[in-house]
Amino acid sequence: MTPVADPIVGLLVAALGGAAIGLERQRSGHADGPRPHFAGLRTFTLMGGTAGLAGWLWRMDYGAFGIILLGALAALVVVAYAAAARKDLDATTEVAAVVVLGAGLLAGLGSLALASAVFALMGLLLFEKQELHALAARMDDAGLRAAVYFGVMSLVILPLLPEGPLGALDIRPRQLWLLVLFFSGISFAGFVARHLVGLSKGYAVAGLFGGLVSSTSVTLTFARLSRSEPQSATALGLGAVAANAVLFPRVLLTTWLLNPALAAKLWPLLVAPFILVVLVALLGTRWSDGHEAAAPPLTNPLQIGAALQMAALFQGVMWLVDWMGRSAGRSGLLTTAAILGITDVDALTVSMARVQATGATSAVQAIGVGILTNTLFKLALALGLGRGAFRWIVGGVLLVVAAMVGAGVVMG
Repeated sequence: MTPVADPIVGLLVAALGGAAIGLERQRSGHADGPRPHFAGLRTFTLMGGTAGLAGWLWRMDYGAFGIILLGALAALVVVAYAAAARKDLDATTEVAAVVVLGAGLLAGLGSLALASAVFALMGLLLFEKQELHALAARMDDAGLRAAVYFGVMSLVILPLLPEGPLGALDIRPRQLWLLVLFFSGISFAGFVARHLVGLSKGYAVAGLFGGLVSSTSVTLTFARLSRSEPQSATALGLGAVAANAVLFPRVLLTTWLLNPALAAKLWPLLVAPFILVVLVALLGTRWSDGHEAAAPPLTNPLQIGAALQMAALFQGVMWLVDWMGRSAGRSGLLTTAAILGITDVDALTVSMARVQATGATSAVQAIGVGILTNTLFKLALALGLGRGAFRWIVGGVLLVVAAMVGAGVVMG
């Protein structure tokens, strides 16, 4: 980009970002009406553009002039709020003006991506005001407390933990805490989704998105929840089934991106179990939506204690897998696939798709074996930790899936 065009782009981003915020303030009635605030479409556009100009002046080593411009605008915002506060204590418009000044300054300094992100996020918060207020009204004290705890766990505790490994046991504290965050996040996502779309659909949505990361973790988390929340066992079971449905397109998409020829050989092995779990998830959720029992509110949406236990369990599984690998050796392709499949189907898929020396048939069988062992592991979790309808739903579906995948591996 030429030196002439660069500041022009920054000024345009600053002005257009301010215009977007001003448009929302104008349409929401805050710029006119019985209790108007000081800024609307034109004022916010001028403020954004002026802040961008201040940033450009700073880049040109005329920082004093930029400070004067920003100071004058900031003083205008303070005076405007002091006048408006006599009739209305709402400071959203004034705070938005301060953020526009900051984002416009970033654009003028050349940080276009960050400035655009700030403008977009602020616009989303302003445009979705009613939905955010409705969500806050539906959230009880337990949910708000859990949100604060989760923020502390992720933003305060996580950065303080060492990366590792520590000691002869190869313990990695930060990775283990990420598992705790993931397990707690799944529980909290299910809690929030329950409030938004109802019991049965809420856990299905939480399971679906959790399955994008790890269907094993979702199965384990929901199995534990079925103990403390027996009235939700059916919904939890269908959520676990939805999470397992994501596994098959995830594996196929990864293979297709890395090795399209292998994906063409792999899809017949995955299509039948995928159709099964999707049908069970859809039909079961539709049926249970009208027959769900009233579940009591969760007093501990994060399930931190259970998350810590599950992270410790995964650490134990990793030790077991490592011991098996060192004892049995990793020379056998299918043995390696079986070991990797217990904990990480994605790693197995990537490794098989990238190894060119492995024949397509052997690679398909290896991926199938990995999915089979992963399914059997989740089946054991569902039967061992789940309760009530959860065991019947998830156990039955995973048993049939294991039979389908096993038959495909043998016939292939």
